Amino acid sequence: MNLLAIETATDMVGVALIRGDGGAAERVHVGGRAHAELLAPAIEEVCAVSGCAVGDIGSIAVDVGPGLFTGLRVGVATAKALAQALSIGVLGVSSLDILAAAARDRIGAGAARPVLSVIDARRGEVFVASYRFDRPATATAAGGDADHPIDPELVRDERAQPIAPGAVLAWLAERVPGGGRVSVVGDGATRYRELLAADPSVDLGWADELSAPPPLTLARLALARLAAGARPVPAGDLLPDYRRPADARINWEQRAPQVPAPSIDRGVR
Repeated sequence: MNLLAIETATDMVGVALIRGDGGAAERVHVGGRAHAELLAPAIEEVCAVSGCAVGDIGSIAVDVGPGLFTGLRVGVATAKALAQALSIGVLGVSSLDILAAAARDRIGAGAARPVLSVIDARRGEVFVASYRFDRPATATAAGGDADHPIDPELVRDERAQPIAPGAVLAWLAERVPGGGRVSVVGDGATRYRELLAADPSVDLGWADELSAPPPLTLARLALARLAAGARPVPAGDLLPDYRRPADARINWEQRAPQVPAPSIDRGVR
C-alpha cells in the first residue's frame, strides 16, 4: 500500500510518500502563508520521485493540528478531496504527536528523558503536550521496544487550550516532577527560545531541526497506527483541530440590517 502524508500545520509545507515496498520520498518547502500554492506541487513531486501516480495512493494521513488556521484548512481540505476522489479514508494525526515521535526517534526508542512539543499558536500563546517516553512502567504497558517504539498518543499529557509561553515551564514541572532534562521541540520552542532556555532542565538541542513536524515522521507514525488497527475515517468526517476561532471572522450580526423593534402603545385608555 502506498501512503501519502500531508503536513501543513506550521509555516512549513511538507509531503511524504512511503511505497508498499518501503521506498520513501519527502518534499519540504518553507512557504510562510503560501500553503495553497505549494502543497499541490509538492504532492506531484513526491509522486514523481516515487514512481507513483496519484491513483496508486492507497492511504492518506494528514496533520490535523493544532497549528496555523490557514495551513490546517488547506492540508485537511486537500487530504479530504484526494480521499474522496480515490474512495479511501483519511487518518488524522496530531501535530504534537508527530513532533514527539520525531524527537523520540532521534533520541532513541528508549528515550532517557521526557519530550515537550510546543506549537506556536500566535497571539502570544502556544499549544503544548508532554510525553513520558522515559517511564519504564509506561513503556512496558505501551509495549514499546527498539523495533516498535511507543506511540506518542499512549504517553501524552496534553493541555487542551493554548497557554502563555511564560506559563509553560510551570505547567511542565507539574507533569515531570523531580527535575531532570526535558527535550523541547516545535516552532513554539524556537520562537520563545530565550524564555525557555532560562530553565536549566530544558534541552533545546533538537528545537531547530524539529521546529516543524516532519512529513516522513507523520507517514511512518500513520503506518504504525494502521498496522496496530487504527481505522481511517471517511473524508467527510475528518475535522481540523483548530482549538479556537480563526483570527479573521466576519461579524454577520453587525453587517445585517438593523430592524427597529415595533413600538408598543402603553397609553392609558
